[in-house]
Amino acid sequence: MSRITKEQVYHIADLARLEINEEEAELFTSQLDDMINMVEKLDQLDATNVKPMSHVFIQENVMRDDETVEGLPIEETMKNVPECEGRLIKVPQILE
Repeated sequence: MSRITKEQVYHIADLARLEINEEEAELFTSQLDDMINMVEKLDQLDATNVKPMSHVFIQENVMRDDETVEGLPIEETMKNVPECEGRLIKVPQILE
């Protein structure tokens, strides 16, 4: 017996501002029901000796230290620019 009704699926779709047809409602009803059954199976597991954790894998950010480096001289930069006005790079207009 399905615990999720098509009306609930349509309501969820409406909340998400999605339009679904009859075929999709049938599919989502079945899929959501399968998900609830899976969660119920997980709920039956004995987890009394399992330590709580926030992540399955230990994650560590590997970042380098910020270093100040000398940039490209302005004269060198302007050699590669198709069009400029003084020290400003001229680009095509994209907004009207």
